[in-house]
Amino acid sequence: MNKGDLLVAEPNIFGDLNFHRSVVILVDHKIEGYLGFIINKVLPYTINDIISEIKIDLPLFAGGPVEVDSLFFIHNVSHLIPESVKISENLFWGGNLDKAIALVNSKIITEKEIRFFLGYSGWSINQLEEEIESESWVIIKNKYASKILEVNPNCFWKTQMLSLGGKRLVWANSPENYHHN
Repeated sequence: MNKGDLLVAEPNIFGDLNFHRSVVILVDHKIEGYLGFIINKVLPYTINDIISEIKIDLPLFAGGPVEVDSLFFIHNVSHLIPESVKISENLFWGGNLDKAIALVNSKIITEKEIRFFLGYSGWSINQLEEEIESESWVIIKNKYASKILEVNPNCFWKTQMLSLGGKRLVWANSPENYHHN
């Protein structure tokens, strides 16, 4: 697993509502473990509901179950946001939040260049490997690169299931709540 890779939740992760039908981008890997953000779980409010200084209605995402009262962001404009941390080619996380807010407000940065998250997804040493071994996740390379910020979050998990094929095709076309089938 590398920074920038995607974790696609397998259907057998049903019991965990945090990760049900989730796609996580890994943004950091250290000896202590992995850190990532769920990139397809849009919250029912926008970033300016959380940060009143932001005057633009940008979607806000649930990044994961850890530190849900903290704000994080990924972007593809490191040349504009100082202190950014590289995830992969032309994809970064964090940086100077005040600068990011000013750039969003001035419409220099758009929704296709930045994504904000409340919370993050984290795994301690060996935890993610164990979850992959128990078939909770499938690791795929991020073929979208920095265009990951442009994907439609509402159908992204289904798109990944369809591209993986095989037994996952049934799950890709099943209703989110299988009791509605």
